[in-house]
Amino acid sequence: MSVDHYENFPVASFLCPPALRPAVAAIYAFARMADDLADEGEATPAQRLADLAAYRGDLAAIAGGAPVSNRWPGVFEPLRTTLASLALPMHSLTDLLSAFEQDVVQHAYADRAELLDYCRRSANPIGRLLLHLYGVTDAQALQRSDAICSALQLANFWQDLGIDTRRGRVYPPAADCARHAGARQAMLAGRDSPPSRALLADLVGWTRELMLRGAPLVHTVPGRAGWELRLVVQGGLRILEKIEQLGFATLQSRPTLRWHDAPRLLWRALWMRPPTVRVARDIA
Repeated sequence: MSVDHYENFPVASFLCPPALRPAVAAIYAFARMADDLADEGEATPAQRLADLAAYRGDLAAIAGGAPVSNRWPGVFEPLRTTLASLALPMHSLTDLLSAFEQDVVQHAYADRAELLDYCRRSANPIGRLLLHLYGVTDAQALQRSDAICSALQLANFWQDLGIDTRRGRVYPPAADCARHAGARQAMLAGRDSPPSRALLADLVGWTRELMLRGAPLVHTVPGRAGWELRLVVQGGLRILEKIEQLGFATLQSRPTLRWHDAPRLLWRALWMRPPTVRVARDIA
């Protein structure tokens, strides 16, 4: 199941082992509330940054065993328990806060590297935290998780292109926009155009490559979590496929996953195969 802002990340789904559901829910609640502080309501940027600073203070308090404020009891008490029992990596939680603070003040990106740095802090920590719960910690698994999570974040940007640009947020990097003259101006005007479609086609292709680079992780994560991850990967790829089927016109229409996509996703998840290793043989 997918929920609100983190709709590309299943949260405490039926495939998650019951023993881990409270921890997954605590991580989600922490990220969801921080996202709301950065993005929802009518607060000024200064007020948002002040709230996020207080939120960061409560996170430091539970990490140090100190009392927290009474502002977010439904967030920090469950997270305190999870931190204590499962030794969550604190840097992943603080990276998330760094990204949300950046959201308040930065609404455009120079190039793909800068956008991926944002994804490194806004999306990748979620994957790393979940892998930590499952005891998966090797470097290759973490790199593949980062690729999947960054791709999910990017897919959400291209899916929400019309919504974000109406709010003055331009996630397509300036360097990519420069290769498609007139695309940025068309996006900000909410006007679908051949340059904006060509720009999005390039970005969708890049995002798909990133997702496929991380996809072998599904064969590393154990048990039901591995099957959940298969559906996450296929859901992200399906969103990219729907953007393509729209002719890359997401300034006008937002593609979403529907109930009738479920059989397709299940079938594709079932047929995901581990990468084959080719062994070179000397020919006499």
